[in-house]
Amino acid sequence: MSVAFRRETDDEHLEPRFELPIPPGPNLVTQKGFAQIAARVTELENALATAEDDEVRKAIRRDLRYWSTRQASAQVMPPPGDDVVAFGSVVRLSHNGRERTIMLVGDDEADPAAGLLSFTAPLSRAIMGAEAGETVDFAGKPDAVTILEINPALEINPEP
Repeated sequence: MSVAFRRETDDEHLEPRFELPIPPGPNLVTQKGFAQIAARVTELENALATAEDDEVRKAIRRDLRYWSTRQASAQVMPPPGDDVVAFGSVVRLSHNGRERTIMLVGDDEADPAAGLLSFTAPLSRAIMGAEAGETVDFAGKPDAVTILEINPALEINPEP
């Protein structure tokens, strides 16, 4: 039988496990986001110390490399002011006839369903620098979003 048709080991046919992709650009985080990253690193370090299976350890090390890199590159941003939309702002806005409240956060903190939008998201980029009462263009539509209020005390209510 030809060597081309023989397998040396089953490991040769496993799907490769790629590194978790690091989002491009700066790693801006809120104070809360930095604490979440630190907690994730600690959690993974503890899991690695108790893991007994080699495959499980490989997966944990992979995740730990990602979160350690995110922790090392994190730039904790100061709280924003209430005058213009900036990183960390809590904003009540109107879009397509619906009001919603969002907070602009870092990539790793983002949870759109909970109203936490990454500062790199299209909507976030569209409203950055806007003031309360101002309308901004979004998704190719002029005056599509109206900034109703910028206030860190607002309660975040995600889109229904």
